Amino acid sequence: MNKEELIGYHKGAIATLIKEKEGLTGLINLVNKLLSAHIEELKKLGVDITKEKDKL
Repeated sequence: MNKEELIGYHKGAIATLIKEKEGLTGLINLVNKLLSAHIEELKKLGVDITKEKDKL
């Protein structure tokens, strides 16, 4: 490959990886929101999740 092709290849790879990272970040944010919601509901029911984390 010539220099221009290599530059294009690496730029394309970076663009793809950035999109993948954004997707993973979105998934992690969703999981964190769901975890928070479940923890909050357990707190309302009187369950202290920090005392039971070894059981999970």
